[in-house]
Parts: sequence; C-alpha cells; structure tokens
Amino acid sequence: MAGEKNLAEMIKGMTPKLNEGEYVFVTLANADKISRADTICEFKEEEGITVIIAKQKADALRLPYDYVASWITLEIHSSLEGVGLTALFSSELAKNNISCNVVAAYYHDHVFVDHKLGERAVRVLQQLSENYS
Repeated sequence: MAGEKNLAEMIKGMTPKLNEGEYVFVTLANADKISRADTICEFKEEEGITVIIAKQKADALRLPYDYVASWITLEIHSSLEGVGLTALFSSELAKNNISCNVVAAYYHDHVFVDHKLGERAVRVLQQLSENYS
C-alpha cells in the first residue's frame, strides 16, 4: 500500500493525534534486558542503542533518561519517498519554540516533543493543516 507523496495532501491530511502517556529516550550499550514488547522504537548508533520507551517502563527498569516527551502521531499514511513534510511541520513547530524529534515509520510519522508542550504542539500542527485546506 503506497503512501501519500503530495506535500499539500500530506499536510492537509496529517491529523495529529496526541498519544497518552510520557515517553523517554534512553541510550544503552546493550538493550537485552528490555523486552521488544515494551519499546516504541530502537535505533543502533555507533555510540550506543537508543530506545524510546514509556517513562513508566523506564522507571520500572531503572533506566536513566534526561528528556520526557509527548508522542504525536501524524495519521496520514505518508510515503517514505514524500518530500517536505518533516521540513514543513518541524519549521512550524520551531517558529513556536517547540523542538521535535521525528521518527518516520512505514505508515506514519511520529513526533516527540517536550511533554509540557504536547497539547500546544498538536494545536500548532492542526493550524498548519487547516491553513492547507
């Protein structure tokens, strides 16, 4: 199933959804003690393995973290070949002094923002989408 490639259509249809909960990024030399069923995302870097996990689970596992995030899912099925979506919404968030960390998965883009700014970030993204309609 191919995703949307047209930038205007991606922005109009992005429908940001704030997922419940708090999420953290942890970095580990070895992620063997974490069940994959408990993780949101994992990325292997030269310096270590970054895992995105619910804060509650990280606390239970006594994993160290510095950043607590809200998780926003853009519900449009955007193509991995689509051009401009991340640049446009991240610029709009930056104009509103909201940093974001983006994970592009097969079906959707996932945006992690400071937990205190989650609802505000959703409003900014909704306004951006409405301006394209």
